[in-house]
Amino acid sequence: MKKILVIQTAFIGDVILATAAIESIHDSKAYDQIDVLVRKGNESLLADHPFINKVYVWDKKQGKYKALMRLSKEVRKQQYDVVINLQRYASSGWLSFRSKAKIVAGFKNNPLSFLFTHKVMHEIGNGTHEVDRNQQLLNEVGEFVKHAPKLYPTESDFRAVRQYSQSEFIVMAPSSVWFTKQLPKNKWVELIDQLQHKQVYLIGAPSDEKYLEEIKTASAHQNCQNLAGELSLLQSAALIKNAEMTYVNDSAPLHLASSMNARVTAFFCSTVPDFGFGPLSDESFIIQSSHDLECRPCGLHGKSSCPKGHFDCGATIDVTIEAK
Repeated sequence: MKKILVIQTAFIGDVILATAAIESIHDSKAYDQIDVLVRKGNESLLADHPFINKVYVWDKKQGKYKALMRLSKEVRKQQYDVVINLQRYASSGWLSFRSKAKIVAGFKNNPLSFLFTHKVMHEIGNGTHEVDRNQQLLNEVGEFVKHAPKLYPTESDFRAVRQYSQSEFIVMAPSSVWFTKQLPKNKWVELIDQLQHKQVYLIGAPSDEKYLEEIKTASAHQNCQNLAGELSLLQSAALIKNAEMTYVNDSAPLHLASSMNARVTAFFCSTVPDFGFGPLSDESFIIQSSHDLECRPCGLHGKSSCPKGHFDCGATIDVTIEAK
C-alpha cells in the first residue's frame, strides 16, 4: 500500500481549500490511503469524507506539545510514503520530519523546511490562489490534475436544512473573527432591506448569535431568520449549495461556498483578493471599495480595529443590488 498524509493545522478556510489537494491526490490513483491531520475543531469538515481514511486531530488547547508528541508517534507508526505539509509553522515542520516518510514536501517559508525533501516558496500577494500554491507543492512530488475544493455533506446534513429550502432563499454570513474583514453592520442591514421579497437566512457560529440578531432587528425585513449556532459546518454548506445567492466576508463561509460551487458574493474590506483567498465558484462576485485607499490592505489577516480609526475600506463599499 502507498500511503500519503496531508497536514493542514490552520483555520477552517485553510482546511476547506486543502480539500482541493485531496481531490487531486485521489484522482491520481497513486495512493491507496489518504490521511489528513487538522487542528481540533476542524475535523467535522471532513466527517464521512469518501476519500479520507483517517483524520488525525491536534488539540492545541490541551497540552499542545504533549499532544503533538503523541501525534508524532502515531504518524510515524504508519510509515507514510509521502507527507504533504500545507502549513508554514515549525510545529508542523517538526511533525513532518519526525514522520520519517520517504518524501516530505512543504513550503520553504516553514522554519524547518531544510529538513524537507521537496519544497516550494509560498508567495502571497501576487494574485496566485491558495489552491494553486498548494497545487505547486503537490506537483513537486508527482503529476496531479488540479481540482477545486470540495466538501461532502451527508444526506442527513441536507435533511437538516430541507425545512429552510422550501422556496427561493438568500444566505448571509455577516460575521468574521476579525473586525476589519467584516462588512459594517449598517451595510448588512442595507443589503437585507433590498431583499424584502426574499427569504433571508443569517448563518454563523453560536458566538455570532447576538451580532446577527442585532442586524436582523435593525432591518425592516419581515422574512429574515437568524440561524447562528443552529447548523454545523457541513449543514451550512448544504444550505449554501441551494441558495439563490450567498453573501460573505473574506472568511470561512466564502470557502464553504467554493466547496459547494455555489453562487457567492464576497465583500473584501481590509484584505484584497490578490492574497489568494477569493471565491472559486463558477458564479462568484467580488465587491470591494472603489476608493483608492493608501492604507489598504493593512495586513494579511484582519485586525481587531481599523489602525486609522475610520474603516473606510468597509464603510465605502457599495452594497446596492438590482431588485429582481
